[in-house]
Amino acid sequence: MSDRSAQIEKILSFAKENHIEFVDLKFMDFPGQWQHVTIPMQEFDAKSFDTGFGFDGSSLRGWKRINESDMLILPDPSTMFLDPFIKAPTISLICDVYEPATREKYSRCPRYIANKAVDFLKSTGIADTAFYGPEAEFFVFDDVRFEVGSNFSYFEVDSIEGKWNSGRQENPNLAYKTRYKEGYFPVPPTDKLMDLRNEMVRNLVNVGIEVEAQHHEVASGGQCEIDMKFKPLLKAADQLLLFKYVVKNTATLDNKTVTYMPKPIYGDNGSGMHVHVSLWKNNEPLFAGNGYAGLSEMALYFIGGLLKHAPSLLAFTNPTTNSYKRLVPGFEAPVNLAYSQRNRSASIRIPMYNMSPKAKRVEFRCPDPSGNPYLGFAAILMAGLDGIINRIDPGEPLDKDIYDMSPEELKDVPSTPGSLEAALQALAEDHDYLTRGDVFTKDVIETWINYKMDREVKPMALRPHPYEFEMYYDC
Repeated sequence: MSDRSAQIEKILSFAKENHIEFVDLKFMDFPGQWQHVTIPMQEFDAKSFDTGFGFDGSSLRGWKRINESDMLILPDPSTMFLDPFIKAPTISLICDVYEPATREKYSRCPRYIANKAVDFLKSTGIADTAFYGPEAEFFVFDDVRFEVGSNFSYFEVDSIEGKWNSGRQENPNLAYKTRYKEGYFPVPPTDKLMDLRNEMVRNLVNVGIEVEAQHHEVASGGQCEIDMKFKPLLKAADQLLLFKYVVKNTATLDNKTVTYMPKPIYGDNGSGMHVHVSLWKNNEPLFAGNGYAGLSEMALYFIGGLLKHAPSLLAFTNPTTNSYKRLVPGFEAPVNLAYSQRNRSASIRIPMYNMSPKAKRVEFRCPDPSGNPYLGFAAILMAGLDGIINRIDPGEPLDKDIYDMSPEELKDVPSTPGSLEAALQALAEDHDYLTRGDVFTKDVIETWINYKMDREVKPMALRPHPYEFEMYYDC
């Protein structure tokens, strides 16, 4: 019996033994949101993994036109988990998207693109596994309101621990509000989200995610982080989506709300998603060596590829207009396209906590958690592989304190793009490294650029901003 057949048999046995009533099929749209359709258990059997289930692709963002809208999803039996948030006993499975006529995987399916990146890695002979460890920061709010119209726009977020509530009448206000930029690691009662994060961790563990730690993050107003154990690329992307699903739903049950927006609060730190990457072959780590910070030559070339392609790479790893409100100087944001073993304002850091060769990795600090992890992780791998293939020198490390450097010293250090539009322009000009092995097709790249420009960049540019009234109304 094959591994796949054994997995299918195990799922069906689990469903019978646990009186499962529904199967929830989850799959990824193009921009980066999970979608789902639910099947009664009596309509689901071993054949379902091969016959799949149809849906209307024209109704999903960035996908098929209405004249060719029929699509198919096939569940991956290796991804089953018992969904803790649905009242009726329900198992969930992550699916791949197929063309029904040809039974081939859909070229714009993000999970397929991630799969192709892994296959390309293996085809090079450089390595057989790319491990990823994303650190997705998020905010927990108690109340969120926003609305946009032709003659008005506003948003307001609130948190019981926000510094802005120090003087609010709370009957009683018990103080212990987190100071701006001082939210890293305080104990309760300043950290008011300890119990909620523990509940999140409990739910994450119950769905099969290995959690290493949880803590409050730097910003006031509910910023948090929960760290997951690293996994191979495809598994890491699947796990990140499940992570976000669990965290959001756990907060909702506590009458709170979670956002992975990179910059929901002005004047304080934003939420990043530092991505730890390492390459392995035959169960041996390839990034450990005798070079700078204990890195191998291969790791340094990988860094060279990331730095060279960073402006275009950020179109996938920082894919929202809000992303570039985080990537600004002054908030520990990694805006400098350089590498360092300790400097957190450099876009690439080499962690030095553990000197074991198996722990040697590269931390790409630019990404944020707003995007599509399948596309972002695949793009990171392709940029790094281009560095290895072409032996791209990353230059000298930036181990100085950025804030003590003069403008003259900083003028030769390149910076991240200043806007999503600039990153998309860079992607239009620099994407050959992504199309190797047909990992990213020309259609995928063009569709991504057009979708982001038409649905996000241009609409944002056309709308008056509330702060413009502050600056210009009396002109």
